[in-house]
Amino acid sequence: MKINTNYTQTLKKEMQAWRHELHAHPEVDFALDSTTKLVSSLLKEWGLEVHEGIGKSGIVAVLKKGKSTNSIGLRADMDALLIKEENTFSYCSKEEGKMHACGHDGHSSMLLGAAKYLAQKGDFEGCVYFIFQPAEEHGKGAKAMIKEGLFTRFEINSIYAIHNFPSIETGQFAVREGCIMAAEDNFEIRIKAVGHHAAMPHLGKDAILIASQIVIAVQNIVSRNIDPMENAVISFTEFLTKGTVNVVPGEVVLKGDTRSLKQEVQKQIETSMLRIVKGICLSHEVQYEFSYKKNFCPTINTKKEAAIAARIAKQVVGKEAVLDNSKEVMTSEDFGWMLQEKKGAYILLGNGKGKKHGISLHNALYDFNDELLCIGADFWVHLVQTELKSKLKD
Repeated sequence: MKINTNYTQTLKKEMQAWRHELHAHPEVDFALDSTTKLVSSLLKEWGLEVHEGIGKSGIVAVLKKGKSTNSIGLRADMDALLIKEENTFSYCSKEEGKMHACGHDGHSSMLLGAAKYLAQKGDFEGCVYFIFQPAEEHGKGAKAMIKEGLFTRFEINSIYAIHNFPSIETGQFAVREGCIMAAEDNFEIRIKAVGHHAAMPHLGKDAILIASQIVIAVQNIVSRNIDPMENAVISFTEFLTKGTVNVVPGEVVLKGDTRSLKQEVQKQIETSMLRIVKGICLSHEVQYEFSYKKNFCPTINTKKEAAIAARIAKQVVGKEAVLDNSKEVMTSEDFGWMLQEKKGAYILLGNGKGKKHGISLHNALYDFNDELLCIGADFWVHLVQTELKSKLKD
C-alpha cells in the first residue's frame, strides 16, 4: 500500500532547473568541470562534507546525523555521450556533438534533491554517502572511484543506484534479485591477408571475404553453441577496410561487443570466437590478431537489498507500480563493479512509453522525463529514513 512519501514536491522546480542546466552543458568521461562545479557547490551550500576528485572527477558527499554507525551509499552518474542532439527545446545541448542521451542529468538531479531534503529535514540516524560518479558510459568511472578509495576511505555498508528506463511506464519501478543487467565485452579482430587487383583475385588473399565468413560464423555461437535457456548477444558494429574501386584490401578490422548474464557464458563466447577466427584464418592461410576486453561485469543485486528496494518503491508509488521480479535487460552498467565490493541493488525507473519519453536511451531525440524527479528523489529519501531508522532496532 502506498503511504505518504511526498517529501520533495516543493523541490521539483529546483531539480528541474538543475537538470536542464546539466542537459544544456553535457560533458563526457572524466572531463566534467562544469558538472562537478555545480554539484559540489550545491552540496556545500547545504552543509554536506564534500570530497572531490575521487576517481579523477568523482564526488562523495557525506551527511551524518546522530551517533549510529549504520550507513548507506546512493550513487548517481554524471557523464554524457558523444551524440549530436536533435531535440529543439530551450535547454537542448549547447555543446556540439555532446548530449545527455542516457538521463544522467536526471539521475544527478534526483540525488541532489534527496541530498537537499535530507540535509535540511532528514529524520534518520547514521551516515548517508551521496556518490556522483564520472565516466559510466565506457565502464571506467566505478573502477576509478573504487581504486581511489571509495570503499576504504568511506564506511559504506550497502549501496544503491537508479537508472531511468524508456519502455517502462512513467514512474513504474523494476527490480529483481540477482542479475539485472548484462556484462559487456568489446572485441577487435584484425585480418592480415594479401591485397590484390580486383581483376586478379588468384594473386592475393581476400580479407573482405575472410572477414565476411567470420561475421557469419560468429553469429552461430548464440544460436548453436550457447544453451538456448541462457541469454547472449553478439553484435558486429564496425567493418573497416582501406580498399578502393579496383583494389581488394589486404587488411580488414572487425569490431563489436557481446552481452551475457553469466560469467561462464561470457567465457564461452570468448573461447568460441577465438576458435572461429583461428580456424577460418588458418583455412585461408592468413594471419590474424584477436583481442577481447571485459569492460562491464554483470550487475548483480543482493537478495536482501533487492527486497528492500522493492518494498521502499511500493511504499512510494504503490504496489501495482512495482515489478519486483522484473526480467533482466541486456544493457550494461558499471555499477556492477561496485556491487562486487558491497551488497546493494540497482533499480530501474520507467521513463515512459510513446513518442516522447519512450525514445530509446542513446538516441539523439531522447530526453529524461522530469516527472521522475520527485519520484526518484522521494525513493532516495524514504530509503534512507526507513533503513537508517529501522536499523537502530537491530
